[in-house]
Amino acid sequence: MRVLFAGSPEMAVPSLEAAARSHRVVGVLTNPDRGSGRGRKTEESPVKAAAKRLGLPVLQPEKLDAAARLAVQNLAPDILAVVAYGRIFGPRFLALFPRGGINLHPSLLPRHRGPTPINAAILAGDRETGITVQRLALRMDAGDILLQERIPLSGRETAGSLTALAADKGAPLLVRALDLIARGEEAGTPQREDEASYCGLLTRESGRIDWTREAAHIERMARAYNPWPGAWTLFRGETLRILAAGVPETREVAAAEGPPPGKVLGVDKSRGILVQTGGGLLAVTELGLQSRRAMDFRSFLNGNRDFIGSVLGEGK
Repeated sequence: MRVLFAGSPEMAVPSLEAAARSHRVVGVLTNPDRGSGRGRKTEESPVKAAAKRLGLPVLQPEKLDAAARLAVQNLAPDILAVVAYGRIFGPRFLALFPRGGINLHPSLLPRHRGPTPINAAILAGDRETGITVQRLALRMDAGDILLQERIPLSGRETAGSLTALAADKGAPLLVRALDLIARGEEAGTPQREDEASYCGLLTRESGRIDWTREAAHIERMARAYNPWPGAWTLFRGETLRILAAGVPETREVAAAEGPPPGKVLGVDKSRGILVQTGGGLLAVTELGLQSRRAMDFRSFLNGNRDFIGSVLGEGK
């Protein structure tokens, strides 16, 4: 089949490479180059870089307007294959593809529909997640399911590590779906709307720690928001990133009797820096101030002697 591939981040690259090996990718649709960093240096998406290595035509429209539709039409694709493109396709755009479109979504749909399913699965404490290849529909992530693969979760994954795993497992699944469609053997299963859940876009504020929450939730935040936006709080008015933590088994102290949430109580030499939360203690093992490098808890304490006894989250 003649495939138009749409995607932008690093997660989509294995799927593009796999699709190009097994089908004829006639073009790649990806986000426009953007400025990044302090110097606003222009950077191309990882998918664009991969498409150039593969010698594939690249389309980077700001909008999926009439001009974009004409450019796609000229490529005469049979099907649209999408992995993390980040835009919703309208009916006139989808009508350009005689065999329709498919989307690789890193969750067990209908759970965690939306743009951040990997973060959502970790934050929710799910014991498993997965990958779904679904038919593209006009409603976000609501198309019929073609294929699914389950991924058990150990409770140690970060968003970064789980994204890499989903990228590797998703590529062959996308190709399997394309093969089935090429042979006319695909069979879609409608999603159950009563089981649907949703996740939204992340912002920097998503990572701000509320110390009145339970320790287990804050520990999941540290993993769900690693590498971005990071789980963070304030220490002496500076942003403090919490990169890794654990939840030691301790007797909980009622909030009315014990120290306030966010209070740094001390250090356990084997477990980390102990911080009071709204439900149990959090043992922080890796952390870092502002844009400085992250440190293990022992190194951090050596450079911040006044950390023990402080209350995190306060502006001063």
